[in-house]
Amino acid sequence: MLKNKERKKAVTVSSKHRWRHLLASTRDTLILLREFRSAVLLFSIAIVGGGILYNFLSTMLGEPLDSLAESIYILLTITFLQPPNRNFPHHIILQLFHFLMPIVGLVLLAQGLADFGSLLFNRRSRSKEWEMAVASTLKNHIVLVGLGHLGYRVATKLHEMNENIAVIEFNAKVDAVTVIRELGIPVIHDDATRPAALEAANIKDARTIIMASQNDAVNLQIALKARNMNPNIQVVVRIFDEDFAHALQEQFGFIALSATEMAAPVFAAAASGVDVTHPISIDGQLLSLARITIKENSKLAAKTVGFVEDNYRLNIVLLRHDQKSEMHPTDKFIVQVGDTIAALGGPEQLRKLILANE
Repeated sequence: MLKNKERKKAVTVSSKHRWRHLLASTRDTLILLREFRSAVLLFSIAIVGGGILYNFLSTMLGEPLDSLAESIYILLTITFLQPPNRNFPHHIILQLFHFLMPIVGLVLLAQGLADFGSLLFNRRSRSKEWEMAVASTLKNHIVLVGLGHLGYRVATKLHEMNENIAVIEFNAKVDAVTVIRELGIPVIHDDATRPAALEAANIKDARTIIMASQNDAVNLQIALKARNMNPNIQVVVRIFDEDFAHALQEQFGFIALSATEMAAPVFAAAASGVDVTHPISIDGQLLSLARITIKENSKLAAKTVGFVEDNYRLNIVLLRHDQKSEMHPTDKFIVQVGDTIAALGGPEQLRKLILANE
């Protein structure tokens, strides 16, 4: 039964990625069409304008056509070296159209079409534009800034949790970039302190932004710009200075978490909407308290407290059922859909618990 659910979930995720890729391809193609609209416009003017002139001259030179539409059609066919639907004209001026229009078509349209086709079918040559097109299809997603050790771990954890992610990384040569892109996650090579970079990651439709760089000042600068562009966005920021972290939480409502690399699952959990406390170290082990509401398809539903604690190697310190809270519930208490539990454990244990609840 569990394998079938996991298989269905994988199919759903795969379908979602394919649909997102199709939307991105459509938007990217529209962007390309806008880039080459000048060439298309000039070609259209040449055909229509040439057709009007050809119709005027053919009437004046004694070789009239049936209509203006026919003259435009003739210009269009000879531009692509196709024979027109009437005999070759006798006057030298009209004959020149048959020799010059193919050249005009090659100059105005062929080069533009060649460039368009090259960029359309070789998106790697314009990676940034393609990544932006993919990011533009995301809604209610998470924007991750930085793909260092912590950022990479956060990205992989979020991917395991089936979260939609867009990444901004200034150093495009980072090895992690290739790995993350292979997961289907758009990675935009840009400086996240620039509003344009945040716009490229579709910050206006994002629900959360995570700053995972090692510079507290830069993290704060990006956070404030993101909040200015999207007032409702949740901010999760990596901060080395604990006093500074508490100040950010009090003044701006940011979620400021430990900068340690082992806290990556906690960063991911906080970004996905799980209420997780700042990690504390006890005998060298990081522990956090996570508050989780049991979902309808959760693997935790209908399981006992003892089962959850033993299988996920953590402690459930509180369980809220029917608006009643019980501290340290008994092992035999059955967890039900809609219940809220407060679990104390390490980052990896909490990550597994959160995944089981998805």
